[in-house]
Amino acid sequence: MATKEIMLVCAAGMSTSLMVTRMQKAAEEKGLLVNIFAVPVPEAESYLAEHQVDVVLLGPQVRYLLDSFREKSAATPVDVIPMTDYGMMKGDKVLELAESLMQ
Repeated sequence: MATKEIMLVCAAGMSTSLMVTRMQKAAEEKGLLVNIFAVPVPEAESYLAEHQVDVVLLGPQVRYLLDSFREKSAATPVDVIPMTDYGMMKGDKVLELAESLMQ
């Protein structure tokens, strides 16, 4: 099975990097092969122009960019991390969201 790429997009990256850690732990517990990483908005746009990812999850603080990201990466599923899961750092729930979008 190929490694799946999950990109989290945020405003600055501080709390989202903690979410990455929580999601990686959940993925390890499930035995999933995933590469989970976080980038700020300006880097995300250039990254997507040059690389393929399997799913893009926006932090709640940049949810206003959802339509823009969906237009720019039409072949890639894009969604917003639910505020409650983000606020409580529920990496397992956010990983489940990413998995559902990749099916």
